[in-house]
Amino acid sequence: MKTKELLKISLRQNAIFIPNELIANNNKILSAPTAVLSANVSKLGFTFSETLLHGLNNANPSYKIEVLETLKTVLGIDKNWTPLVKEWNVPTGESTFDHIVAMIANVFKTNKGTTLQCGHIIPNNTFPLERYNGCPFCGTPFEFGTIENFEQGSKLKVLELWTEKQLNDYFYSLLQSKTALDATQVESLKVLLHYLPLPKVEIGIKETLVLVIDTLIEEDKEEKAVLYFKSPTDILRYLWFKKTGFLQIIEPKTIIKRVEETGKHIFLPADNSAQSKLIAKKDLKLKYSRKECMMVANWLNNLDMDVQAMCETMHPKRGMWIRFIRALRLAEYSKRKDFEKLSELLDVFYNQTYDVWQADVNRYRLKMDAEKTFALLKQRPGLFARSLFSNMLWFGSDETIAHFTEIIDKIPARLLFTLNMYAQNYFDKNIQRSVKPLGGTNKRIKANGLLNLYDEKQLEAMKSQIEELCILAMKKRFAAVANNNKTMYIAPQLFNIPISIGDRSDTVQDLPVALMGTRYPVEGNEVRLFMQWGKDLPAQHLDMDLSCYIAYENNFDMCSFSRLNTIGCKHSGDIRSIPNKIGTAEYININIDELKKAGAKFVTFTCNAYSNGSITPNLVVGWMNSKHPMKISERTGVAYDPSCVDHQVRVTQNVAKGLVFGVLDIAKKEIIWLEMTFGGQLVQGLDYKGVQALLSKLSSKLNIGSLLQLKAEAQGLEIIESLNADEVYDAQWAINAAAVTQLLID
Repeated sequence: MKTKELLKISLRQNAIFIPNELIANNNKILSAPTAVLSANVSKLGFTFSETLLHGLNNANPSYKIEVLETLKTVLGIDKNWTPLVKEWNVPTGESTFDHIVAMIANVFKTNKGTTLQCGHIIPNNTFPLERYNGCPFCGTPFEFGTIENFEQGSKLKVLELWTEKQLNDYFYSLLQSKTALDATQVESLKVLLHYLPLPKVEIGIKETLVLVIDTLIEEDKEEKAVLYFKSPTDILRYLWFKKTGFLQIIEPKTIIKRVEETGKHIFLPADNSAQSKLIAKKDLKLKYSRKECMMVANWLNNLDMDVQAMCETMHPKRGMWIRFIRALRLAEYSKRKDFEKLSELLDVFYNQTYDVWQADVNRYRLKMDAEKTFALLKQRPGLFARSLFSNMLWFGSDETIAHFTEIIDKIPARLLFTLNMYAQNYFDKNIQRSVKPLGGTNKRIKANGLLNLYDEKQLEAMKSQIEELCILAMKKRFAAVANNNKTMYIAPQLFNIPISIGDRSDTVQDLPVALMGTRYPVEGNEVRLFMQWGKDLPAQHLDMDLSCYIAYENNFDMCSFSRLNTIGCKHSGDIRSIPNKIGTAEYININIDELKKAGAKFVTFTCNAYSNGSITPNLVVGWMNSKHPMKISERTGVAYDPSCVDHQVRVTQNVAKGLVFGVLDIAKKEIIWLEMTFGGQLVQGLDYKGVQALLSKLSSKLNIGSLLQLKAEAQGLEIIESLNADEVYDAQWAINAAAVTQLLID
């Protein structure tokens, strides 16, 4: 189990991990089992680098089997990929009239037709039943096939060797990451914390710290875990993570509202939003054992922090703290001997005899007292950075920048780059920005109203001030780091990969990972979307929908369960019930030439939960792409080939009713990987302007190549086009987003 889990982690980093103890010999000649493994892996679209091939050649045969099985599991070879329609690239001719006739026949139980396994009657001269693998009326599949076509992919993806050193380096990089980990990294870190000893490194951010604390407490090492708690917020974050699974402190009302929204249904009799709301409230009720109450009471009592400061820290989440204080019986424990600090804390907190820093800032800001406002903001540089843009509009750019310059050296690098990236969008009156509120779905917000007080020339000057200030500060930081190297190599691909700042992806990437905003070129004329769900679940009604939204210059079109065929797009049919344990699949074929001739600009890839609730966990969506035409099984309609998969993601959390997982740029023939949640059961619920706003946000991000150029310029390194450079930054290095964040020097 251990090696299989570690293999999955290495595969996400485009590598295969081989433990030292499994290397049996040092043969130079390729063995027969290794040759067979290489041939089987090539069918799946992968190949081995020379060092990996040598390592696998000397690994014991049982490990070779485990490598192949892991690849098959990740690629879903054992899942059911059969769609509803056979040869679905040829329209079945079904119409709304056929569904109406079938509905009447089933209501009045007519005998003129064919009765299927599900019990539905399909009248004669309606659906061509020979073309279906299941019931065309209710979408229940009956026939299942296997993957028939392999090795259609244009290129083999090269896997590299991971030794125990690389595995440990990756572990350290996750712990030290200076930006929030996405769902893939979080899942990997949980496994590594379970199987590897915790190294003595400085934990990068609070969210990562929670995972470390959780592991230590589960292993009965509370005395070590307590050393990581520095403030009441750390304790609250841990308690809320144990209750909800969220690493961010999301308000209960936000979670309840989110669950209520996913319970809504456009067919009112099927709407269970009220029931979902009640269940969510019940699930969020707090209940703790005496042992847990004592543990938290000790944590708060032993914090090395002033009581006034603790209360101010607790104030923003006052409502949540009151619930926890009651559930943890802290008032009772505060009366015990040696809990004097806890007693004082509760007294000050309940009576609110403490000052709140943010209230003072707001008061002086409303009074237009710039001097006192900036004096307070300088005490907390991070919050000053986060409010910099609005303060520039409120007090004027020159005065604000002058004060900000005094503390810029205390600003975390990730915030500096965020300011530099988003200034272009923030100071544009005509752009609506894409934001994702804590615990919510992506939304568009209007430009700040104060922008209308300034003309375009003044706003451009503000953008320039931000850019010059941030770049100068980062150059200064890079220059302060001693570097004896002379040359640097930057792979061209790195100029298309954005820096991972502020993007908390909620889906897991089991194949080699990519950052949001990464662009995939389309080699052929077709892109094939796929969605697979229901693996390991019992047979039931579970309706997930794969759709795409086609944007033209002045109008739009869509391909979904309600419109199986349209210009340039063909859908494999709407499945509404899953078979037992093996899951089911839907596809959409996109013809780029047809769409280009029709004048289409973009195609947005989406999936939705039509059933009550959010998108089902372990649902997998992605797309295939190949220079050569991709076949569709004539016998079953299976259209999945693992060797053609460009990118796929797996839903692990309660994300939303709808998820955007990519955008195809027709003119450029490239796919932009992004993740955007939205509400609604149908693709019609997608706000395409929101997608455009997110694309604008991603395009404004600093790419890795540009950051390395900045480093080279500041440290006097010559950029050369040779891998023999002193510092080599290639695509394999950039896959580990956590390691890339080490360039963000604080």
